[in-house]
Amino acid sequence: MELAGKVSLVTGGAHRVGKALALALAQAGTHVVVHYGSSEEEAHQTADEISALGVAALPVQADLTDLMQIEALFKAVKDRFGRLDVLVNSASNFLKQSFDSIRPEDWDRAMQVNLRAPFLCTQLAARLMQIAHRPADQPAAIINIADLMGMQPRRNFVQHGVSKAGLIHLTLTTAYELAPDIRVNAIVPGPILAPAGMDPSSEQWRRIGERVPLGRAGHPDNVAEAVVFLARNDYITGAVLPIDGGEHLIGSPT
Repeated sequence: MELAGKVSLVTGGAHRVGKALALALAQAGTHVVVHYGSSEEEAHQTADEISALGVAALPVQADLTDLMQIEALFKAVKDRFGRLDVLVNSASNFLKQSFDSIRPEDWDRAMQVNLRAPFLCTQLAARLMQIAHRPADQPAAIINIADLMGMQPRRNFVQHGVSKAGLIHLTLTTAYELAPDIRVNAIVPGPILAPAGMDPSSEQWRRIGERVPLGRAGHPDNVAEAVVFLARNDYITGAVLPIDGGEHLIGSPT
């Protein structure tokens, strides 16, 4: 699909990896809707950077645990642009907890943000994507940002891993359901960005990067390049693409 002049929506697009995805799609020529939850200042800053690239930017706030707010998000997209061509489900809840300390509300929050919200966004996006007239060989694109923990178990991340495994399977089922008009793929990042509170120049982060076959941590731009590739390539659907330096080859850490 030729991306120039198209419209993209990136959930969680205000900062960290989501910002890199939003900027990459803008650099590819798409207008970008920057969804955010609570990071209003960062969202508007990202929107300003997108606008400076010569495309339109629209920051929109929505709580992705609330169906009415998700519906309002897609209404804002339709009202402003009248179409949607690319959806990136990037917003995520990430919480480290021991198995015994997980409360029902912790479990529910992970499932709501990491699985239920991408499902609802996919459903609403599909309806909006089908409004636009595209050549048969240029289907719209949905890209889910999963996690290696959805493929490999890891201690203290039970609800996160299960929710991301569900997102991977949602990718496969919706790729089949929505073909041929919409392609759905997933990206599975590995050590791309140091967790909040960890210094990316720290010895701890360096050791995490050294553990993977390529011997180093990645960068948000590695994921962003893959998003643009999957948005453009009109003959890929149902793919689950690790961007992890080969970490998926070595199994779960002990």
